[in-house]
Amino acid sequence: MDILFLCVVIFLFLLAVFDLSVGVSNDAVNFLNSAIGSKAASLKRILIVASIGVFIGAAMSNGMMEIARHGIFRPEHFSFYDLICIFMAVMVTDIILLDIFNSLGMPTSTTVSMVFELLGATFVVALIKIAGGIDMGLNDLLNTEKALSVIIGIFLSVAIAFIFGTLVQFLSRMIFSFNYRSRLKWKIGIFGGICATAIIYFLLIKGVKDMAFMTPEVKAWIKTNTAMIIVGSLAFFTVLMQLLHILKVNVLKVVVLMGTFALAMAFAGNDLVNFIGVPLSGLASYQDYMANGEGDPAGFLMGSLNGPANTPVYYLIGAGAIMVAALATSKKARNVAKTEIGLGSQQGGEEMFGSSRIARRLVRWTLSVHSWVERNTPRRVRYWFRRRFNTDDTIMEHGAAFDLIRGSVNLVLAGALIALGTSLKLPLSTTFVTFMVAMGTSLADRAWGRESAVFRITGVISVIGGWFLTAGAAFIGAGVIVLLMHLGGHWVMIALAILTIVLIVRSNRRFRSKQEENDGDALFQTILATDDKSKTWHLLRIYVTGRQQEFLRFAIDSYRNITRAFMNENAGQLGKIENGLLRWKGHMKNILRKETLGLRRVSHETAIEKSAWFHLSNSCCMGILYNLRRINEICHEHVDNNFHPLPARYVSEFEKIRDRIDTLFANVFDMMDTSSAAAVPMLRRQCDDIKNTLSETYHRLFIHLREGDPATMTVVYVYLNMLQETQEMVSSIRKYLRAYAKLQDSDFSSRHKYPAVAPT
Repeated sequence: MDILFLCVVIFLFLLAVFDLSVGVSNDAVNFLNSAIGSKAASLKRILIVASIGVFIGAAMSNGMMEIARHGIFRPEHFSFYDLICIFMAVMVTDIILLDIFNSLGMPTSTTVSMVFELLGATFVVALIKIAGGIDMGLNDLLNTEKALSVIIGIFLSVAIAFIFGTLVQFLSRMIFSFNYRSRLKWKIGIFGGICATAIIYFLLIKGVKDMAFMTPEVKAWIKTNTAMIIVGSLAFFTVLMQLLHILKVNVLKVVVLMGTFALAMAFAGNDLVNFIGVPLSGLASYQDYMANGEGDPAGFLMGSLNGPANTPVYYLIGAGAIMVAALATSKKARNVAKTEIGLGSQQGGEEMFGSSRIARRLVRWTLSVHSWVERNTPRRVRYWFRRRFNTDDTIMEHGAAFDLIRGSVNLVLAGALIALGTSLKLPLSTTFVTFMVAMGTSLADRAWGRESAVFRITGVISVIGGWFLTAGAAFIGAGVIVLLMHLGGHWVMIALAILTIVLIVRSNRRFRSKQEENDGDALFQTILATDDKSKTWHLLRIYVTGRQQEFLRFAIDSYRNITRAFMNENAGQLGKIENGLLRWKGHMKNILRKETLGLRRVSHETAIEKSAWFHLSNSCCMGILYNLRRINEICHEHVDNNFHPLPARYVSEFEKIRDRIDTLFANVFDMMDTSSAAAVPMLRRQCDDIKNTLSETYHRLFIHLREGDPATMTVVYVYLNMLQETQEMVSSIRKYLRAYAKLQDSDFSSRHKYPAVAPT
């Protein structure tokens, strides 16, 4: 049995290695987004600065792990076996939860997940002990105050950070405007000095307060002389930043990189317990049990965990090295960062979230309030604000999502709020503060335009909902797992270890597959970053054609699979096809938004000439998707009800039609592969021939219906629907070919061939 416990402790440390990697992937959003989004430096340099901060923060942390040792439960009332089950449940749940959120690109809180996992597992074990006859209540076994403080921290973090982010960015934009370079001469020194002082204050209060060199005497001196430190820092950094500006150094980039370093250092120094606290507590429990337990894991109580945790420095250095490696190599970290940057981007782009009712109502209400304020504001005041908030004057680095002013405010304000909350004993979450500050500053910067606000508000609501979901899932998941281990013993522990490994491997494979799919959309990012309008149109045409070709290949595959499944009476296959069609419906809406955004970046003449054909081609694709859904819906219902199959004579008749449609699509793909429209007239005639054949077949069926067996009438009506929707699909392809020819006509030389009239 002792060997099993040793294996469990080793497994906890293996999970801790993965947890460090996953945790950095999640929490990198806290300190990378502002630097990456504002392009303060190259990604390599940003990662180097953040990595230095992470490593110093981890290596110099004093390793106090009290929250995992006795912050949630009273260890003197729990046996060694109880705590091993709790620690195992916490790590398994934590790994699975964080990996799921990172794969989805949703930032969550490692503090919330760990606290609620410990609380959930301890709560279940406490109930088991109480049911077993122990003369204690829940208050004697677990500490509910900590969980309550985390819940309060969620509400405080969300509200305070968003409100202050909006107000501070609004004031900053009033001072600097979007054309900030013309207003830096004397303001930048003061702005840079305030920012640098706030960062130093943040490091003193939050970042280094628990470092090994911070003795009680040093802490007391800092507390006594805080005002002097702040005033001195403000004077020194104001002069320094003004001198750097005179020397042509971009002070805003310096501020952003300083803020990145400070947040990274504080993250590693303070949140390290979230990743290695539980395994280290498990190791300490095992060592105490082996020394004093006398082979009784269920009877040996763990009061020793009430003592201080003196973590050896090599554990901290090793943890720091793993975190740095994860930061440099993790694609999931960049996936999580992409969510916040996308929600706060000054430019339009791919909207990662859909629309929700609450978001639509909030936008509608906000527009009403804005209209009322505008009507009741003096004209000169409105004019002044419009000049200060003229987004057309925005100065951003090439490829940036927002400018350096907002990047500086994001980092400095997040650090200041976290430091202030810590000094006032308020449990503000680093994740919540940094995310909501970024959302508040993006709102103040008018980054949420009328055409993106609904999607971005939906995204913010989704992320906030995910934080609460984390708490609930962590509590329930850890509770269920620890209950299974108590009921099933060591066999369940082994099974859970195997299951965890399988889930981790599966999750990483699915993420790599999804990442490869997302990497294929790099062309769209190039379109947004290109300033040459003629080149933009060339790239956009390639992008549009590529996406439409991808859809048409999916369409012909789906058509083939639907008809084959109908003839083979395969209801399961038809159900899977329906799911795929629904996914493509959302996918195509997202593609259309992106393509429309790209069309706005081409020249005015090209946009006028091509917009009608661009929208026609997309409408044709959506029409084809609708035809496929109609065919699949009625076929699925027929097969699912076990009605009569399609008679053999109709099967052979339809297979010939399907072969001709396959040939048509193959010819269309050949034409698109060569990026030539020369074959369009021939392909349109081919469409006409297939439509005529379908029409003849359709009319023949009515004669068969009068003469046929009444028992087969239901399946014949399904067949009629297939023919009718197929005819509509071929008509859509015919219209699409015309739009394709117009889109490929880059010099507008073929207008006489295809006059701009309503397509037939």
